[in-house]
Amino acid sequence: MSFTPPSSIARDGDLAELVGLRHKHFILNLQAGAKFETHRGVLLHDDLIGKPWGTQVFSHLGAPFFLLQPSLADLLIDIPRTTQILYPKDIGFILVTMGVGPGQKVMEAGTGSGSMTTALAFAVGPEGRVISYEVKQDVQNLARKNLTRFGLDSRVDFKLRDIQSGFDETDADSFFLDVPNPYDYIKQVRLALKPGGFLCCLIPTFNQVEKTLYALRQNGFAFIEVCEILLRYYKPEPSRMRPTDRMVAHTGFLVFARRIEPSADPRGAELSDEVGGAIEEEQA
Repeated sequence: MSFTPPSSIARDGDLAELVGLRHKHFILNLQAGAKFETHRGVLLHDDLIGKPWGTQVFSHLGAPFFLLQPSLADLLIDIPRTTQILYPKDIGFILVTMGVGPGQKVMEAGTGSGSMTTALAFAVGPEGRVISYEVKQDVQNLARKNLTRFGLDSRVDFKLRDIQSGFDETDADSFFLDVPNPYDYIKQVRLALKPGGFLCCLIPTFNQVEKTLYALRQNGFAFIEVCEILLRYYKPEPSRMRPTDRMVAHTGFLVFARRIEPSADPRGAELSDEVGGAIEEEQA
């Protein structure tokens, strides 16, 4: 996606979204001389370039579409994938809770298809940096391709390796950990975070959450929260509004925590059971 100053018209090189009947949508890169083919007919890119966003356009068969700029949520839902992706309902809450914003250095482990990577790169802006670790080459290749399509790859450093040995970076503002066994890497994540930095883990099951909570308390994290985000849409019909038939319910538990530092004040001694001895060992 080209993050040039916003324009009121579609331009050559922009990402565009064509929304047709029953909200069926297609996302495409506008390119002069190209054409978009669908079972509802053909649309020439040259006929779309230069039109105001929100314009209704028609295929050569007369099928109607609206020409729109895709939102970040549209891109994330549409992203090509080989792994389970995060939903916008989770991503938005994660970004706000961890305070991810322009100019920050943010890390993640478990790149997957790149949906969270895309959101992080969008949030940190051109001056920020995202460092993303993945252990599988084919998975990383797809994520890199997706970020390139959106024009965000220049904001991301992709690293291919097992994170058991730790990370190259330190003083990250926040860290998103999306691996099957996050409890095995809490110590490594702590070393990569700045003091007070945020950690978020996406975890599918109760027993994994339990192990992660123990690991967080033993490795110098506090302000721990566990939640899940449920989302229900309603039919937007004034005379018969009701919930839609399908609901995006449980997609995973979100565990948030912050790196805390040891205190020389003896009044902090009672916290030692919660944060464990890992902090003192780290500084020894």
